[in-house]
Amino acid sequence: MTSPLDAIPAPSKYPRTSRYFASDQLEHNGIPHLRPRLLPSPDSFVTIAVYEVRAGDRADVLAFRQFGDAEQWWRIADANPVLDPRELTDTPGRTLRITLPEGVPGTAG
Repeated sequence: MTSPLDAIPAPSKYPRTSRYFASDQLEHNGIPHLRPRLLPSPDSFVTIAVYEVRAGDRADVLAFRQFGDAEQWWRIADANPVLDPRELTDTPGRTLRITLPEGVPGTAG
């Protein structure tokens, strides 16, 4: 007999602020893994600020300044789009988009 609660998906083991929160959790030969995450389209973000990289900047420090959470560096990487966070700050003068999370509507400003 099934319970109506069986229809409710199990919560992710990742916090809602994690980039892996919505990732499918799979298993292959008894080894759990996550489905590879594709970078979202940069057009799916609303820019709320622009930041010019300075020498010595780090993605985690920028995320803390912008979002209050150093672990949100991946949001800046997604919006700019890079895979390696070092690419965000390795060129002083580079302009970075600071955006709302993907899918959050807003007005550019």
